[in-house]
Amino acid sequence: MFRLVALILLCATPLAAQTETRPPASTAEISLSFAPVVKSTTPAVVNIYATRVVEERLSPFAGDPFFDQFFSGYGQSQPRVQNSLGSGVIVSSDGIVVSNYHVVGQATEIRVVLNDRREYAAELILGDEESDLAILRLQDAEGLPALALRNSDEVEVGDLVLAIGNPFGVGQTVSSGIVSGLARSTVELGRGYFIQTDAAINPGNSGGALVDMQGRLVGINTAILTRSGGSNGIGFAIPANLVQTVVAQAVAGGARFERPWAGVQGQAVDAGLAAAMNLPRPDGVLLVELHPDSPFGKAGLRSGDVVLSVAGEPTNTPQEMIFRLSALGIGATVPVTYLDEDGPATVDVTLIAPPESPPRDPVTITDPVALRGLSVARINPALSAEIGLATEAEGVVVTAAQDLAAQIGIRSGDVLLAINGRPVATPQDVAEAAQEQTRRWAIDVNRGGQIVRLRFRL
Repeated sequence: MFRLVALILLCATPLAAQTETRPPASTAEISLSFAPVVKSTTPAVVNIYATRVVEERLSPFAGDPFFDQFFSGYGQSQPRVQNSLGSGVIVSSDGIVVSNYHVVGQATEIRVVLNDRREYAAELILGDEESDLAILRLQDAEGLPALALRNSDEVEVGDLVLAIGNPFGVGQTVSSGIVSGLARSTVELGRGYFIQTDAAINPGNSGGALVDMQGRLVGINTAILTRSGGSNGIGFAIPANLVQTVVAQAVAGGARFERPWAGVQGQAVDAGLAAAMNLPRPDGVLLVELHPDSPFGKAGLRSGDVVLSVAGEPTNTPQEMIFRLSALGIGATVPVTYLDEDGPATVDVTLIAPPESPPRDPVTITDPVALRGLSVARINPALSAEIGLATEAEGVVVTAAQDLAAQIGIRSGDVLLAINGRPVATPQDVAEAAQEQTRRWAIDVNRGGQIVRLRFRL
């Protein structure tokens, strides 16, 4: 059957097309080579060797499913050196290098080796674990080859790309493929937003370059989905637009990446939600809740509105919306198209930093009481952004737990709800409750969305 179909198709070819058939007239017509792109881009892709020292406790119960929880602090600690290998991309001739946070984020020593074997010591000038980006500055570097960044919003599925890095430590390697997906965000990948490619990416490629056929940086290779540890043709890269914004903040002297604050909670509009809302198709992000200081709310959006696009680019998931805002940066004023009960509308929204309101009013308990060593602060949007709390979080959060506070089981990030039955609304409430003269204590906390009661007796 297949041969018959093929024969019919051949016979259906116009006679004029058949008579124009001729042998290739030059080598260029019979060969396809990425060599020109490779030659122009590989000098700007580097190998990174990172070292960090960690304290490791030796315990005879380590790994035991039962006793390990009781003897986790048992045994003498000793330092252990961990080495990691990855890749990076030079984006500025004076030695600014982009890599992955998981490669160099906790490193105590970083060495960068160029394609021509020159070596440089490097320092981390900005690291952002959420986006998995790290910005390095090479010491005493100048006149280095650098890659230009492409507008990643222009990338389309099917575009040819090359992945360049140092897989498995074998040396700089180039693999080819296409862009196989855009706007990827899954549970496995965390909170990010990625370009998907089928170009082979393996361990060691992390932090390397994904470039187009003009030699421009499309993204920074960061992750793969695999069961074997090797490439299955499902690799992910951080889009160049976000890379550009993070680099700009690093060069400007920022110690951490500051994202614009939306002050909203949203969910993707799926088929069921679209039907319930009488929408023509599942599209956009439904705003479930808005903070009173949200710039979206001040621009006129309300709970129940559906955000369709930001700066002319679609937003079909909360992750995609966060990416759009992060790539645009604080201070930008952008058009936001949304759908409300009256139909589609567009307003300008000014992107702001998370506000420090209400004030944090930090308190650290140093008196010889049951909660000695506890540091708390009032939750506000800026603090929530720093430690990863939900937009709607309020009350008092633990910023540090040491000494007795750590021994009774309080952890950094716990949101305090009540102490011995007394509700906690401010840091001063905690300070007053800590002075209670009693031997029996009960502390209620919200830990990762679960209510936990800590009971102890002095």
